[in-house]
Amino acid sequence: MRDLELSLNQGQRVRLKKALQQLQDCSSKVQFSAPVTVADTIPVNQEDGVLKGHGTSELNGEVVATVCGLVERVNKLVLVRPFRSRYKPEIGDIIVGRVIEVAPKRWKLEINFSQDAVLMLSSMNLPDGIQRRCTALDELNMRTIFEENDVICAEVRGFQHDGSLHLQARSEKYGKLEKGLLLTVSPYLVKRRKQHFHFLEQFGVDLILGCNGFIWVGGHAGSEKDYAIEEEHSRSDQNNKSCESSATVEDIPLTVRENICRIANAVRILSELGFYISMEVIMDAVEASIGWNFEIRDMLGAEFYVRIAEREAQRRKSQPKKKI
Repeated sequence: MRDLELSLNQGQRVRLKKALQQLQDCSSKVQFSAPVTVADTIPVNQEDGVLKGHGTSELNGEVVATVCGLVERVNKLVLVRPFRSRYKPEIGDIIVGRVIEVAPKRWKLEINFSQDAVLMLSSMNLPDGIQRRCTALDELNMRTIFEENDVICAEVRGFQHDGSLHLQARSEKYGKLEKGLLLTVSPYLVKRRKQHFHFLEQFGVDLILGCNGFIWVGGHAGSEKDYAIEEEHSRSDQNNKSCESSATVEDIPLTVRENICRIANAVRILSELGFYISMEVIMDAVEASIGWNFEIRDMLGAEFYVRIAEREAQRRKSQPKKKI
């Protein structure tokens, strides 16, 4: 994602500096999920038998950080997840990628990883929906399924001997993504959650948060059939000529396109500020833009940037401190 070029006036600079100072004060005492730099001490209770994970070391009986990043804790394991690192995949991750090559019996995808991912023809549902063996005809028709520059959603199935990823798309929720925007954020901003697929019903938008830092914002896939049915009925009313059975609508409604742009701008601002990207945080920023009567194009301006920083500082200040 390209960095935003913001021109702040004197008043906005003062407000932004104050908001960032408040955010820093909230995390001045290093807590879990708080940022640390090299040699910062991470307060832990040694009596709990804490396990030192990646990015930590022991020095003079204290746990210190060896990289710059965010402190996280999984049961007794304490680790530091580094800033702006490459995506580190795990089996079961939901990822969004772009096809870069169509090879024999496989597609190669760019997924923001050190190596390209591989989606085998045998690891996905065929267009006819029938569970059967792939034939030579299916291999010849691979470009009718996915071709170069197509955006795809899939799941990490495993690792190959050369270190590349093996993907699978054997579900209706996986597959080709169309009529939307693909955004790129730092992978550490997207936490692994139980749900990465979100349908924002009030906006008619699908939101997919890829664990690899690729975020998809597009029109709801299930609504395309409704648009086609409405278009077919309108055409049949105007003339008695039969419509084609495969009629589709190229454009989604203007209001949905505006909602896609508004949500995408909210993601861009949150990424620029370094906030965690989640459905709740994105919706909070979108609703704030509507409540403050910001136009879509103005969301990438300095005033909205400062207001979101102030809003997050106020929210963190009002939250009770976590006990370690």
